[in-house]
Amino acid sequence: MNNRIKILREQSLSQTPYVSAERAQMVTRFYQSTDGQNLSKPMQRALCFNYLLENKTICILENELIVGERGPAPKAVPTYPEVTLHSIEDLKILNSRKKVFYKVSDEVIKIYETEIIPYWKGKSHRERMFEKMSDEWKNAYAAGIFTEFQEQRAPGHTVLGNKIYQLGMLDIIKQIEQTLQNIPADKKENSLKIEQLNAMRICANAIIKFAHRHAETLELQAIQCTNPNRKAELKKMADICRHVPAHAPRNFHEALQYYWFIHLGVITELNPWDSFNPGRLDQHLLPFYQKEIEAGTLSQEQAEELLQAFWIKFNNHPAPPKIGVTALESNTYTDFALI
Repeated sequence: MNNRIKILREQSLSQTPYVSAERAQMVTRFYQSTDGQNLSKPMQRALCFNYLLENKTICILENELIVGERGPAPKAVPTYPEVTLHSIEDLKILNSRKKVFYKVSDEVIKIYETEIIPYWKGKSHRERMFEKMSDEWKNAYAAGIFTEFQEQRAPGHTVLGNKIYQLGMLDIIKQIEQTLQNIPADKKENSLKIEQLNAMRICANAIIKFAHRHAETLELQAIQCTNPNRKAELKKMADICRHVPAHAPRNFHEALQYYWFIHLGVITELNPWDSFNPGRLDQHLLPFYQKEIEAGTLSQEQAEELLQAFWIKFNNHPAPPKIGVTALESNTYTDFALI
């Protein structure tokens, strides 16, 4: 690996994972602001997603080629109180574990005490599901017959297909709008379908705006940069973030950055357990690689550097911390994103 990748790799490996309250705080404030508005679930989640991507911290490190973080910085781990609610005791356990601990600051504990727990107590998805379970089931759970009942995040084991390598979000928005035009709005049975499609359009626009926020930051960094080589890189990366995910990727670098924005969108919205996966990345990337190799616009060394930068982004994201007995027993940071 070259010096750039060595630096980025060491930064990722040396950073201690810590719990960030940024997402939990934003989700809480969004739900508080929309209480009583009688929003449908798809529309509520879409508007919340849009709020998150409009307001979450943009982090772009020196030397990076692929941009975007789930939290405000590498190894900053968000929580998902609408799914599962950490107690103060959970946070203290995470902070004190001898192995694979998550540092939890006094500020995060205070935010949980004053904002997160008071609002979400009894409202999390996990708690509402527990209420509907039989006493026999609850007794079996209490006896330790099984665990892992949404104690970390939402259900998952999902794999991305190849659609994003062929279509931009603007193409998908156009498909949504064409579908909406063909659904009679005056029929009651179509109302949920229309809500779902409108919510999808909001999410597609949100991820475009999120990429543009990165482009704006990169453009500002380029203005301030005195190194001509890095300045050129920053301008190129800004152009990439202007193009994807709004449009289909045109080259190897754009394909990787497009995927990464979608990955961040998925794991910011709910972060599926056990993972959201790139899937058959070799098959998806091969046409871009072959085309650029033949055209002379990409070398094997450049492709390797981009992939190595891409792997580091995954390592920047430890799995979200668990609660209860699994918070005490869990001994892995692995987020299980498989390729």
